[in-house]
Amino acid sequence: MRPEIDIDAALQHTTPHRKPWGDNMVWIPGGTFRMGSNRHYPEEAPAHRVAVAGFWIDRAPVTNSQFARFVAATGHVTLAEFPPDPKAYPGALPHMLYAGSLVFRRPLERVHADHWGHWWNFMKGADWRHPLGPGSTIEGIGDHPVVHVAHQDALAYARWAGKDLPTEAEWEFAARSEEEGAEFAWGDDLHPGGKMMANTWQGQFPWQNLTQDGYERTSPVGAFPANDHGLYDMIGNVWEWTSDWFSARHQPDAAKPCCIPKNPRGGEENQSYDPCQSGSRIPRKVLKGGSYLCAPNYCRRYRPAARHPQPTDTSTCHVGFRCVARNQPKLSLRSHRTER
Repeated sequence: MRPEIDIDAALQHTTPHRKPWGDNMVWIPGGTFRMGSNRHYPEEAPAHRVAVAGFWIDRAPVTNSQFARFVAATGHVTLAEFPPDPKAYPGALPHMLYAGSLVFRRPLERVHADHWGHWWNFMKGADWRHPLGPGSTIEGIGDHPVVHVAHQDALAYARWAGKDLPTEAEWEFAARSEEEGAEFAWGDDLHPGGKMMANTWQGQFPWQNLTQDGYERTSPVGAFPANDHGLYDMIGNVWEWTSDWFSARHQPDAAKPCCIPKNPRGGEENQSYDPCQSGSRIPRKVLKGGSYLCAPNYCRRYRPAARHPQPTDTSTCHVGFRCVARNQPKLSLRSHRTER
């Protein structure tokens, strides 16, 4: 079981008597945990102790239906629906500056997983309403996670709902099993007893998808078992935005318990840029949770400790989000913006 260390009075361990945000959010009592991992990708290291205060978190990722209500209420237009500003992308080919988003296209024959250009297509007209491009629709998949949302779109929704995006520490704390140090959100076995626990990739990525979990792309939220906190899709289905700027490595572990970071907020914006991109400089945020495209042979990031840098201007068919709340909802928000 995860030890509860009372760092100071600011860390809330008790569960509120009421559910101010309704049944769609779950209370996560504050505490300390070992964040990151020393066993996998270098950006996950070093494993280190952090402390977080109690918070509410959405039981599942924001769905197409929920996002549609937000757009209807506010008139919000997502970044994918705007043509890119040429000034922000010096050197870009003019004919590539169109409104669109990245869509995964499975190669029809075996290819090496050595370059993302084999399977990613920046598709004109792809957006949250048209997840596979022109001609596609979200009709019939209202209960699937919304995708093709850039960071600013996710944040706009969260603020409209009176909430926020989770920090990386909050997200990872909520995703982890009560079993301290477990590899996955449910334990140490990816498929315990042969059971599919999340929507991930089975087969050889990117050309062979065996769909043993029943889904080739996104799945309805809640289609797989909840974790120990009652949260769905913390692993797989879609990557999820956080509020933290990406850093290449975590901070080292604190030397003494008194020095454990409390409610850490990640790296600095000016350190989040991709050093391999010499043209446009777009800062990057941390994504968590992995997606239906994560596979054992390519992207073994279907684990709570895993993290991925995502440029804030980039939306894709496998990135969504969920929200957190650290305060009580305002009456007006509770009355008019109830999420169903």
